[in-house]
Amino acid sequence: MNRKYYRKTKNDQKRTILVIIATLAVSLLICVSAYGIYLIKKAETAVDTAYEPAGNINEDIEPLTDNISILFIGVDDSAERNQSTNNIRSDALVLATLNNEDKSIKLVSIPRDTYTFIPDSGREDKITHAYAYNGPSSTIESVENLLEVPVDYYLRMNFDAFIEVIDALGGIKVEVPYDIIEQDENDSQNAVELKEGIQFLNGSEALALARTRHYDNDIERGKRQQMILESIMNRAVSAGSITKYGDVFEAVGDNMKTDLTFKNISSLFEYAKNGKPDVETITLDGYDDMSTGIYYYKLKEESLTEIQDILQSHLGLKADTSNLTQSETDLELADFQTEKSETPQ
Repeated sequence: MNRKYYRKTKNDQKRTILVIIATLAVSLLICVSAYGIYLIKKAETAVDTAYEPAGNINEDIEPLTDNISILFIGVDDSAERNQSTNNIRSDALVLATLNNEDKSIKLVSIPRDTYTFIPDSGREDKITHAYAYNGPSSTIESVENLLEVPVDYYLRMNFDAFIEVIDALGGIKVEVPYDIIEQDENDSQNAVELKEGIQFLNGSEALALARTRHYDNDIERGKRQQMILESIMNRAVSAGSITKYGDVFEAVGDNMKTDLTFKNISSLFEYAKNGKPDVETITLDGYDDMSTGIYYYKLKEESLTEIQDILQSHLGLKADTSNLTQSETDLELADFQTEKSETPQ
């Protein structure tokens, strides 16, 4: 064979392969870009549909640069409950505080039977009852009064949205603490059966795990809800989930309400750009009380004060004094109070 012809043929083949690779790369880039634009538009539409102010808007807060708090409110407004709008209660409450400097998150689960002051009712009651007065607004005020931190944003999700979001993500991996036989979201008895150990759950199974109250108590229930919320975060930021975002946005539909704008939500992706953020779960310590003939969960004052301090420090509302001596603590707090008093009102 002519060596010159052979080299030319081989070179032509190499060039052809390179052209094919380049064409595929450009095509892939175009597809990814187009999909990205598609997702953005879909997300904007979903957030616009879900947007509903709750009267606590603080225009000075910017998630991209400030420490913020978000209250997650889970409600059961299903047809099976046959509840009127003014009788819906919050079934799950989790406050997340986000520190912008170190991109850390703290999750505090508030037991639904927590005995606390409800501003819109003017009396103390179970915090689950707050929602019935004025929806998210009443619940937000009650949480602010209880934990002594501002709630900057809220996200209200019913059972349908919870199930559909998890299913859209392809399920979540959680550790089931014990064997469970529980009713499903339609109140069908013994419809969900889970085995102890690490399991991959669909939306209906995850809801059953989050809701069950027959195997432990409200504190453990709160821990399970924190674990599930963290698992959803893990799944959402995983590399393989980007192709599922379109389904997630569709799942939200009319089953979620929030006062987070599309711009706000986009800013929160900063917390996940380097992978899973540092998440710490916090438990409110208390005790069961039946002294009035009605069950309440009453918080221990020392535990409540400690958690209030943790959250205030995490949000930058007070000096972090955890590593200071007493004299240094007094000095730091004095400086903080001085700065606060000198700030224009």
